[in-house]
Amino acid sequence: MSYIGRLAPSPTGLLHLGHARTFWIAFERARAANGTLWLRDEDLDTQRSRPEFSAAMKEDLHWLGITWQHEMRQSDRLPLYREALDRLILSGHVYPCTCSRKDLAQSTQAPHEDDDEPIYAGTCRPRSSGDWTLESGPANYRFRVPDNEVIAFNDLHAGPQSFTAGVDFGDFLIWRKDNLPSYQLACVVDDAATNITEVVRGRDLLKSTARQILLQRALSLPTPQYFHCDLLRDEQGVRLAKRHDALSLRTLREQGLSPAQVLARFSL
Repeated sequence: MSYIGRLAPSPTGLLHLGHARTFWIAFERARAANGTLWLRDEDLDTQRSRPEFSAAMKEDLHWLGITWQHEMRQSDRLPLYREALDRLILSGHVYPCTCSRKDLAQSTQAPHEDDDEPIYAGTCRPRSSGDWTLESGPANYRFRVPDNEVIAFNDLHAGPQSFTAGVDFGDFLIWRKDNLPSYQLACVVDDAATNITEVVRGRDLLKSTARQILLQRALSLPTPQYFHCDLLRDEQGVRLAKRHDALSLRTLREQGLSPAQVLARFSL
């Protein structure tokens, strides 16, 4: 099967040097395999996503020399995510939940090592799979993880990985009652729909891969290969985030740096 990769930025701020390095690695791996790339605009965070950030990320990536062959926008695909949720409801893999506003607020964003979804206390968890009443209106839904099951995979960069469901992570949110899917569900649906063969992303999403493998199994979807890049950190050792405006691609461009100079800074 030919190589198909993806770039999956969120238009919630300007891309920084860490994003650029991860996307450059994805671009280089696709090019080395004579494959293709999708650009996936992960704009499900309705509170923070902005059209100007979407335009900026495309412009900045092109300036750096990164190209892709196909584009998609997650906000255009809500019916497909709802269809996946309905399948999970019918198969008994999920249950309605009325807990944790904080978790709900974070569920459309990709988790990171310093703000990962906390292990759910199980307040709304039914005694057995499917042992609950279907909500008549909009509801939040959690995926019921198989307690103590080890999810193992071989990462092409980080090596062998294993996480224990119910220990390393708990029942996770996949749908919000405002009719938005979580990052985990949307990611799984889109990777399968676009036939992604390899996912290149940051090492802080290793635990998310275990969650997504469970979703792939529940939905009978293929599991791609994974390549989790090391994280780029600032001089204090803090993982780069969109709050690091001084290291955004847009700021570096405005300072007069060339694409080659930016690429040279990936070793920071």
